[in-house]
Amino acid sequence: MTATEIGPDTLKAQADRLFLRKRLLNFGLPALVILYLAYVFVAFDVSGLWERASLENGRTLIRDSYSYKTHVTRDNSDASVTVAIEGERKGEYPQGEAPDWVALGETTVIDLEDGYEVRFGPETVEFDIPGYGTIRATPSRSAGVQAELPPGEVPEWINASKNRLAITTDAGRLTVTRNRSEVFRYSTGWELFWFTLESPYHGVGPLELASRAVSGEAGAIWSDFWNNAMWRHKDVAWAIFETILMAFLGTIGAALVALPLAFLAARNFTPMRVVRFGVRRVFDFVRGVDALIWTIILARAFGPGPLTGALAILVTDSGTFGKIFSEALENVDGKQIEGVGSTGASAIQRYRFGVIPQVTPVLLSQLLYFLESNTRSATIIGAITGGGIGLLLTQAIITQKDWEEVAYYITLVILMVIFMDWLSGWLRRRLIAGAGEDGTRSH
Repeated sequence: MTATEIGPDTLKAQADRLFLRKRLLNFGLPALVILYLAYVFVAFDVSGLWERASLENGRTLIRDSYSYKTHVTRDNSDASVTVAIEGERKGEYPQGEAPDWVALGETTVIDLEDGYEVRFGPETVEFDIPGYGTIRATPSRSAGVQAELPPGEVPEWINASKNRLAITTDAGRLTVTRNRSEVFRYSTGWELFWFTLESPYHGVGPLELASRAVSGEAGAIWSDFWNNAMWRHKDVAWAIFETILMAFLGTIGAALVALPLAFLAARNFTPMRVVRFGVRRVFDFVRGVDALIWTIILARAFGPGPLTGALAILVTDSGTFGKIFSEALENVDGKQIEGVGSTGASAIQRYRFGVIPQVTPVLLSQLLYFLESNTRSATIIGAITGGGIGLLLTQAIITQKDWEEVAYYITLVILMVIFMDWLSGWLRRRLIAGAGEDGTRSH
């Protein structure tokens, strides 16, 4: 029918419906998005989340990532004083030794600079705070902690109760309980990263270290660094290796499993629809379950360990690779296969020289991409299965004490991913270019 045959009323009705549809599309979709965002705001309690957020905790977390704390602790029962990095026994100063801002004696004086000073006396702990005054605390097992504060309202940075006194200042913190009194002070850097306190190389400058290494102490210097009890460089290096190994074994194993199965799922290689359907559903099943779920299942079946993590990656990626490889096989050029077959080649030879060269660039590209991606995934999987750098990272986070170690492990994970990205790109350029040339020659 022509426009004249339809009539003006019909055309006007069609135009009105078209404009209405456009109007609903232009205004209805944004309205739905706004309603959904409003629902999310209420359902996830975004306003409450902001109210519960603690900027002070955030600042403390950031500061802990690039600095360390030196703990000065007095046992209130016998008045003995110990000084330790991060409060750990592995970082404890030898008896009678301390940093230059701690003066050991009958009354231990701790200079926190800018007028802040703590004194551990035989019975009383005193804290001089500029602009506020002196706070005194007398701990005892029977009476708890008796605190004497300057007159006036107690500020927020002082928390005083019968059994505990906690004072937080920018210069340092003081905590007094029945059993012990403790001060810790922040200092910038990762202390004891190179050598622990008992090492003869602790505090030695780089030029002198180089001189000693040249004079025959290189092995001892490396041993003290490699076996550092605080930072555990040897354990960390092995954990990085385990993480990369998990990613490598899982990815390569998945490719080896998926490639032959992909032929069964490809339409042009398996004419039987029932077989194709069954193999494709297996691919959907194994890749439909997340790798973390497979990790938990396999850890229950085989126990924790890096091999379990590699199996979890293998199972998940087998389904993904199977789908990708089967689609690549369905797009191969049949003329090249026929050309190889015309030479009298067997079926295996037709696959080797007529199919594989065509799909190799796609296979290698996906394989290298997943290898790079699985390096990151192996970190999380290792935290569950008990292997790799993920385990060390989880342990450091759970303790919520040495956040500089968390920063160290995260830095290593980032460097590992950067390295794998570079390696993947280099291999992609070398291997895929070579595979393309082989395919051209075969064609």
